[in-house]
Amino acid sequence: MTAEAAPPAVAARPPVRPRTGRGSSLLGRHPMGTAFVTPYVVFIAAVFAFPLVYAAWLSFHDYFFAAPGATVDRPFVGFDNYATVLSDPAVRQAFGNIVVFLVINVPLTFALSLLLAIALNRAIHGRIFFRVSYFVPYVTASVAVVGVWLFLFSSGGLVNQILGPLAPDPSWLVSSTLAMPTIALFVTWKQLGFFILLYLAALQNVPKELYDSASADGANRWQSFRAVTLPGVRPATVLVVLLATITGANLFTEPYLLTGGGGPNGASASPVLIMYQLGIEQGQPDVAAAIGVILVIGVLIISLINRRLVGGGD
Repeated sequence: MTAEAAPPAVAARPPVRPRTGRGSSLLGRHPMGTAFVTPYVVFIAAVFAFPLVYAAWLSFHDYFFAAPGATVDRPFVGFDNYATVLSDPAVRQAFGNIVVFLVINVPLTFALSLLLAIALNRAIHGRIFFRVSYFVPYVTASVAVVGVWLFLFSSGGLVNQILGPLAPDPSWLVSSTLAMPTIALFVTWKQLGFFILLYLAALQNVPKELYDSASADGANRWQSFRAVTLPGVRPATVLVVLLATITGANLFTEPYLLTGGGGPNGASASPVLIMYQLGIEQGQPDVAAAIGVILVIGVLIISLINRRLVGGGD
């Protein structure tokens, strides 16, 4: 018997090292993407990050406006500005007003924009006209739209004429009870078109097969809405609630124009409006900055809670 020849030994291969790419040293593995993102990062840092950090610095110092080039002492005062803010009844009232606004505006924005988006997503006659009609108030200048609402909700306006003896007295925008709810309804109506577009985009990404499966299983429209539509648009719902909360917390133009600067007696004043009055009109930018920091922290907390509740903890 002849012995079989042993197979030749295979030389051991050196370990394969990951390829780093040309741009890994400075611009990362995707230098082109980094180059495209850099201008936006610089914009965010210059327009948002730096003012926020500077506002936080202002809130801990005794800061006041001075002549250009003048050297003045701006000492560190700790939490004195925050104590001034929290002890001011007008500021506390403004934060209470914005809570009332958000309680009305955010649920209405979510419910109306979703229902109208579902209706406009169906094959109905003239849906292009309705889509444009709902979006027009969003792109119209606030000053022009405010004029229409003043015509409708003033003391002698069209709404009171229609209601007759049922009209509230004092009227909508001069009533300490109805001023902020009226502004909340106005903002909801004005911004509704933008949120409808968000939901329309989300609804068109929900697979039609899911509705067919639900219908085959005997689900009615309400059950299909709960089992298919709501989970399918959940990411859009998180975005809608987040944007509505942020824009509502920054309310300024509407109370400034509709109620003449937060009237009556501060019943429609917002924290941003108080910031403007203190920082610009009364020359107290340090106290105004403290209000801004408190507002940012409050919005972050509310946004995290909303995201937890609406997003299901994802």
